[in-house]
Amino acid sequence: MKYPNFNEERKLWRRGYKIVVGLDEVGRGPLAGPVVATAVCFKYDRNRVSIETRFRGVKDSKQLTPKKREELYKILTAHPQIKWGIGRVGEKVIDRINILEATKLAIKRAVKNLEKKFQKGLLQKSSDRTNFATSSFLLIDGNFGINLNLPLKSIIKADEKVFSVAAASILAKVTRDKMMINYHKKYPQYFFAQHKGYPTELHRKMLRKYGFCKIHRKSFKVS
Repeated sequence: MKYPNFNEERKLWRRGYKIVVGLDEVGRGPLAGPVVATAVCFKYDRNRVSIETRFRGVKDSKQLTPKKREELYKILTAHPQIKWGIGRVGEKVIDRINILEATKLAIKRAVKNLEKKFQKGLLQKSSDRTNFATSSFLLIDGNFGINLNLPLKSIIKADEKVFSVAAASILAKVTRDKMMINYHKKYPQYFFAQHKGYPTELHRKMLRKYGFCKIHRKSFKVS
């Protein structure tokens, strides 16, 4: 079977869920910077044929080059049939509540951000406006749940299998990378633009030389 695909989304659309949301996050492993989550949904269209072909090349962000991620990011964020929301949690909160709980919080914020877009009626036609609370189903990458009072399904390696989750992985990765490139301008001695805060040898070397800066996660082990 070819992955990623819309099999999971189609099953849920047939069950009556018009807002099927793919969720993924990036930034659990770095020593610095935020964890970022993205919620993505493709507009329900029962007459659409092979929607995978409309967004050819979408797959788990880890399997894409930075250039290809940027190209797909521009396509996904500008497409009228796609709605998306971003959630982020900074290093101070990560240190306070731990990275797993921070990840869940970022996902909740991404869903809430997406819900606000529906509430504001951003869909072009009034007839397309859908009640988010009663029409949504969440597809999450991983093996944990999120308490959002919405039906959900956790899928291991969903970013490799489920199209909406793969799209979410791309948006989350590009969004966070841009943040870390901006942090590089403020803290150039750490080379955040190169390693994006991950624990590379270069990053560890700069930490040994300069110590922590404001965006480092103090609760994470450096060695």
